[in-house]
Amino acid sequence: MVQFSGGCLCGSIRYQVDAEPKRIANCHCDDCRKATGSAFATNIFVDEAAVVVTQGAPKSFDHTADSGNTMTKQFCDNCGSQLFGFSSGGSGLKSVKVGSIDDASFVQPGLNLFLKHAAPFTQIDRSITCFDGMPE
Repeated sequence: MVQFSGGCLCGSIRYQVDAEPKRIANCHCDDCRKATGSAFATNIFVDEAAVVVTQGAPKSFDHTADSGNTMTKQFCDNCGSQLFGFSSGGSGLKSVKVGSIDDASFVQPGLNLFLKHAAPFTQIDRSITCFDGMPE
């Protein structure tokens, strides 16, 4: 079982996770790029119940994805750090933003998603499974 903890930049929100990742993916979709302010987001998908907020309470923002699903982003309302995300079509999974993890040395992405939206300067690891969009 993988155990890790993390939090936001200002320290107002802290969390712990005790679960095997279902998948770890680099997502290059427009939504992830805009939400993170970076070239892509690296997300660890775990069972939603395995994510326990131990301090503070994240604020939520909902939007509609290209799939038509409602996407919820959870973040610190003080410093703006994005922490979690989930989808109305996500079957009980929650994504944890790798940048919020205290020690992410265990992280090994296995997928690249939405490469059709990747910034042209981004170095893509072609040794892992790559998709132009979201796989079926």
